[in-house]
Amino acid sequence: MNDITMNDLMGLMPYAPIIAVVVTTLLAMIAITIKRSHVITGTITVTGLNVGLFILLAQIGGVIDSRYALPNAEQLFVIDNFAQFNMVVIFICALACCTLAYAYLANLKDNKDELYLLMLVSTTGALLMVSAQHMAAFFMSLELLSIPLYGLLSYTFLRNRSLESGLKYLVLSATASATLLMGMAFIYAQVGSLAFKPISLVLGDIFESPLLILGTALMMFGIAFKLSAAPFHMWTPDVYEGAPAPVATYLASVSKVAMMALAVRFLIDTALLALPSVQMLIMVMATLSILVGNLLAVRQTNLKRLLGYSSIAHMGYVLIVIVSIGSAADSITSMYMAVYAFTSIGAFGVVTLMSSPYRLAGEADELIHYQGLFWRRPVLTAVMTIMMLSLAGIPLTAGFITKLFAILAAVQGTNWFLAAMIILGSAIGLFYYLRVMLTLFKRPKEFIEFDVAGQWGIRMGGLMVIGVTAVIIFFGILPNSMIVWSSMASIW
Repeated sequence: MNDITMNDLMGLMPYAPIIAVVVTTLLAMIAITIKRSHVITGTITVTGLNVGLFILLAQIGGVIDSRYALPNAEQLFVIDNFAQFNMVVIFICALACCTLAYAYLANLKDNKDELYLLMLVSTTGALLMVSAQHMAAFFMSLELLSIPLYGLLSYTFLRNRSLESGLKYLVLSATASATLLMGMAFIYAQVGSLAFKPISLVLGDIFESPLLILGTALMMFGIAFKLSAAPFHMWTPDVYEGAPAPVATYLASVSKVAMMALAVRFLIDTALLALPSVQMLIMVMATLSILVGNLLAVRQTNLKRLLGYSSIAHMGYVLIVIVSIGSAADSITSMYMAVYAFTSIGAFGVVTLMSSPYRLAGEADELIHYQGLFWRRPVLTAVMTIMMLSLAGIPLTAGFITKLFAILAAVQGTNWFLAAMIILGSAIGLFYYLRVMLTLFKRPKEFIEFDVAGQWGIRMGGLMVIGVTAVIIFFGILPNSMIVWSSMASIW
């Protein structure tokens, strides 16, 4: 009996980083019931996420043996190199968001502790998503990520925009989840399996089944909503604008990385990407995302909305990689999403440091609030400038390397039209990214509505955005380490 128990425990070793986050959530709950303290809850959260990250890195480095697998013929989850790479990115992004949230919530008069609980639960869902290989695991982990987001988006509920943001995401996300479930039902009715891999084994016999194509299309619509890919992008700018700045950071980083990883595993493991109709659907969504995202971003004067439209365009670039090189897209999409997530943290991090939950004027999200920032906050201006250059894909930033790999992937797949779309989208994007940078260096305003604390650079949020900037520059100048690191992110 003891041997069986020990085997079961050893079988859970690959899931130790996820278990660490679950335990942290329980500890944070207990701490809140004993005594409400922003410092204690924040410390428990960050410590728990660090413990999970260190365990994961020890597993990747071989210090902790994680080769055990649960004795189950049809596992719900799998911990492979692809999952571990994306889990590292999620841990780092979640830590960054919690760090930014701590400074942001300092002036909040309401309860602060529940925000960390919601972030921990949502992060657990994200970690499970990147390792899901079964339809049931797909849906459960996705909902575990999404449901806490409704509360997070509405957290500063006395601001009407925050409440509107949460409500809008709730209604539209529920619709997307229903669409996903219907798609899964159609695929199960045709294939007879909910696991990803068995679908690929029977695909040859029912290659052009109308039921299979309909089910896959419905699932792709649900995935496109979660990724904010056009034409299912309508919620993105409104939700980004209304969300509290640290939550918008979380939505742009952790949520997007987890959803993209799950989508890539689903499409590769099921081999549904081999269907010409699915390829055409992804190509249309990628093209629309690039055009809609970039063209609508040009008109924006609100920085959070601008970054929201920018995210739509970037999802289009990643979809091009997936449709161009198929089963070889795992490592390139992982690298692209990691760099995009870090860049989003840097850009939204500046907004967060400049913002406060309950100022009468709202958050520092209008471009005019950043006019002349260089003359009083040169380091913060440098951070925002480098993030804009990376998003635009300018050389000597990590964003340039990932854009280059996206173009090479399109060329490798002989999709010349899609390669041209990436170049066209980048050219349009350059216009509005440069406009943000020019605003930073304009003549300073006489009246300053928003500014950071005098010693912002020595606070954890300030150190974090400076650290992310250093990473973006390092990978841009010396990309080999990033390329080697991401090449390990392969699906078994």
